[in-house]
Amino acid sequence: MPITPATAANSSSNGTGEAILLELVDEDGRTIGTAEKLSAHEAPGQLHRAFSVFLFDEQGRLLLQQRAAGKYHSPGVWSNTCCGHPYPGEAPFAAAARRTYEELGVSPSLLAEAGTVRYNHPDPESGLVEQEFNHLFVGMVQSPLRPDPSEVGETAFVTADELKARHEKGPFSAWFMTVLDAARPAIKELTGSSAGW
Repeated sequence: MPITPATAANSSSNGTGEAILLELVDEDGRTIGTAEKLSAHEAPGQLHRAFSVFLFDEQGRLLLQQRAAGKYHSPGVWSNTCCGHPYPGEAPFAAAARRTYEELGVSPSLLAEAGTVRYNHPDPESGLVEQEFNHLFVGMVQSPLRPDPSEVGETAFVTADELKARHEKGPFSAWFMTVLDAARPAIKELTGSSAGW
């Protein structure tokens, strides 16, 4: 993965062990400051920049990931392919590509912007709050996955009908349907009408 000034300054391999900072934004998505990651998620939450990735295989199936059981936020639930937060000064596109590789061991063969969505989702289990200005990305994955077990419990490729059945059984992340619905126009353009998204 390419190293940018933002990723180099925030890399966990720099040995400093410093707190992870997020970019705080206003309602229009303009950067207004930074906050430590956990404090930004403590109730009532601080509005911050995030991203969500939806990758599909050549059959138009969506790659889901089950978040690792050891994660402090929404552990063990199913969610979209990848989601996270850009480092301060890091472009959302670069962050989305970086985290997809870090979590799943694969680089998208195609990745395109799919708009933004703003939401406020409390997590009843942890008490944490997702106050996010979320940049959406859709794309393709064509290489074998190599998930990091500290990040990802399981993965699954699902059709639209299979996702509906899984979602009815749960559990999924609190933000999943919000980001999926916001990304649907771009998903339909990517996968075609026959895929059913």
